[in-house]
Amino acid sequence: MARECQLTGKKPMVGHKVSHSNVKTKRRFLPNLQKKNFFIPETGQWIKLNISTSALRTVDKLGIYEYLMRLKAEGHDTGVKLIEKK
Repeated sequence: MARECQLTGKKPMVGHKVSHSNVKTKRRFLPNLQKKNFFIPETGQWIKLNISTSALRTVDKLGIYEYLMRLKAEGHDTGVKLIEKK
């Protein structure tokens, strides 16, 4: 499992851990990722996403279908295949 948000593309960052004596050592800042299942009523399908909590807040605000449509219009590849409801 890659540590990357499927919707926003957030990845781990690299920085320094700074001690009290100001000694700097390398460390990684990992994104806050959650595994989440979403039901899309427009298509009638369930999808499983590995998303960051900031993307989860946007999904709560817009809805998963609307958010996926916006990302598709902007040209982002989310890896989600939406099927048409019969």
